[in-house]
Amino acid sequence: MGIQKASVTRALYDTCAFAVVRVPTVERGPEVAEGLLGGGVGAMEVSYTLPSAGGVISGIRERFGGDMLVGAGTVMEATTARLAVMAGAQFVVANTLSDGVARVCNLYQVPHPPRRTTVTEANRALEIGAAFVKCFPISNAYGPQLVGLFKTPTPWMPLMASGGINLGNLAEWVRSGVDACGMGSLLTRGSADEIARSAAEVRRIIDETRAQMGA
Repeated sequence: MGIQKASVTRALYDTCAFAVVRVPTVERGPEVAEGLLGGGVGAMEVSYTLPSAGGVISGIRERFGGDMLVGAGTVMEATTARLAVMAGAQFVVANTLSDGVARVCNLYQVPHPPRRTTVTEANRALEIGAAFVKCFPISNAYGPQLVGLFKTPTPWMPLMASGGINLGNLAEWVRSGVDACGMGSLLTRGSADEIARSAAEVRRIIDETRAQMGA
C-alpha cells in the first residue's frame, strides 16, 4: 500500500491511453470496461459530472479488480475527492487546481492530475504534488505541439493530454513525448465489441510508436 501512488502513476504511463467515461447508468460502466480490457486498454476515468459516478467506480472495481485502473474525473473540491477515493478511485483528475483536492489525494496517496493551461499553473501543480499535469482544453487548440511547449523549458513535467486525440494523430502525440492520453467517444461509444476494436487499434498505435522510439 505504501507505494500505491507510484505504482498507479507508473501504470498510467505504461498503458498511456485511458477512456474518459460519462455514463448515465451504473450498468453501462462495466460494459465499457469489458470492451476496453478486450482491446488492451486497462484504464478509465469516470466523470463526476453525473451522480452515478461513485457507483460506477465501485462496480467496476468489484467486477474487474486489479485488471482495470479506475479513476475519478471532473473533481472540483475536497469533498468529491474523498467520496471518489472511498468509492475506490485509484487516481483523481481535477478540472481545476484545488489545494483541497490535492491535500486529500496526497493524504491517501492517490495520483492527482489537475487541469492547467499555462506553464506557471503547471509548475504550481507540481509544487503541490500533482502526478501529471492535465492539458485540457488546450490540447484541442494546440495539438501534439503542446507537449514541446511545456517540456522544452521543463522536460521533467509529466503531461496528460485529454481532448482532440484520435486515431489519426495518436502516434504524433506519443512521438511528441506525452505521458498519458485521455480519449472520450473513441473508447466509449458502441457495444463492448466495438469498444474493444477501437481500444485494440489504440493499443497497437501506442505500442508500435513507443517501440520505434525505443521507449
